[in-house]
Amino acid sequence: MELRKIQRVYLVGIGGIGMSGLARYFNHLGCNVCGYDKTQTPLTAALQAEGITVVFDDNIELIADEFYHPDAATLIIYTPAIPKDAAILNFFKTAGFDLQKRSQVLGIISKGMFTVAVAGTHGKTTTSSMIAHILKDAGKDCSAFLGGIASNYNSNVLFGNSNVVVVEADEYDRSFLTLHPDIAIITSMDADHLDIYGDHEQLTDSFRLFASQLKQGGKLIHKKGLPLASGLTYGIDNHADALAQNVRIENGSFFFDFKNNEVSIQNIEMGIAGTHNIENAVAAIQAALYLNVEPAAIHAALTSFRGVKRRFEYILKTDKHIFIDDYAHHPEELRACISSVKKLYPAKKLTTIFQPHLFTRTRDFVDGFAEVLDMSDELLLLDIYPARELPIDGVDANMILSRMHLPGKRICGKQESIDLVKQQQPELLLTVGAGDIDQLIEPLKHALQNV
Repeated sequence: MELRKIQRVYLVGIGGIGMSGLARYFNHLGCNVCGYDKTQTPLTAALQAEGITVVFDDNIELIADEFYHPDAATLIIYTPAIPKDAAILNFFKTAGFDLQKRSQVLGIISKGMFTVAVAGTHGKTTTSSMIAHILKDAGKDCSAFLGGIASNYNSNVLFGNSNVVVVEADEYDRSFLTLHPDIAIITSMDADHLDIYGDHEQLTDSFRLFASQLKQGGKLIHKKGLPLASGLTYGIDNHADALAQNVRIENGSFFFDFKNNEVSIQNIEMGIAGTHNIENAVAAIQAALYLNVEPAAIHAALTSFRGVKRRFEYILKTDKHIFIDDYAHHPEELRACISSVKKLYPAKKLTTIFQPHLFTRTRDFVDGFAEVLDMSDELLLLDIYPARELPIDGVDANMILSRMHLPGKRICGKQESIDLVKQQQPELLLTVGAGDIDQLIEPLKHALQNV
């Protein structure tokens, strides 16, 4: 595939965060971009507002005529999240098109560029967004493909004229193995996606393979304690090569000092909250230093970084109510999120609304979910969001609830959760999950504001 020849792009599953980034990229290049997704969301509405045609009915009659015949100027991109029996997907397969996964296209785009790739079972979206923001804020141009909406730019793709690209490297379906980075960051390697990998060791092997794909002379940065033989390590107050020290909370903001063998940056104020985000910042700082960004510019950029939508995002912050929303959907992500909330607001009662994501993930990590959700003071547990999966006998939300010790816990529907919040007016509310729980954010905000 030659990018310069592409004139038409169709994305099957265009509403996904990674797919929509590619849609915006090719639209920016002047291509005719169209796509299908099953659900209308604010993101698909934004794509339509940018001139991209999106359909929501899996009907081949809705495919524009120019996409009916394969040629070198037409690119079809699909996501593995699309069901294999989808009519539009199968039309392109049977019509003889050469279908490309999002990861394959990212690999082609980044080939020949100086690539900074951030991988990890969690932390990769915030870390890659931080790196891109530091570079942009410091006047060092870059392009970026991110797994979330960066709040500073209100986009998941940043356009640049330099040869530097920052890419979020997704381990799902081994997608990140299409990349050959100059700087690779691995934030975490916790067990996840076991429906794909089978066991944790195979997932670990995949990360090791990703690390081995560094270009000659490339730099590997990884969290201290990961089972990797080489590279620069990072962490908080430990024996890592790059670390955060003197972590503290002052007036509701997180501060820390950065130190490696060559550079010390004092009194960094984070524009976002969370101890886990300080860890992400250490990795981002080290990557920026490798890219010759001045320490003072890094210091300023981190203070102005406003985070990523649905990553420890403040929805409300008033005298009466604190409402935080987060994408956490793995026990370790939940632990980091809930721990940070409790550190920031130790005197407030925490009400958590959690939507489990995937039957397989719930089955595989049920004890971990029960343990970390017990850290809340009250839990409203929604039904499992199935995404691409069919139900599994005996796997439901009650599987988590039955293992918890928290007295104030209950399973409830979405509307019931809104009604309870309106009635109880919790002082500290946290919504967490990777499914469609984000559709509750505005109704919950309204329930807290209008009493």
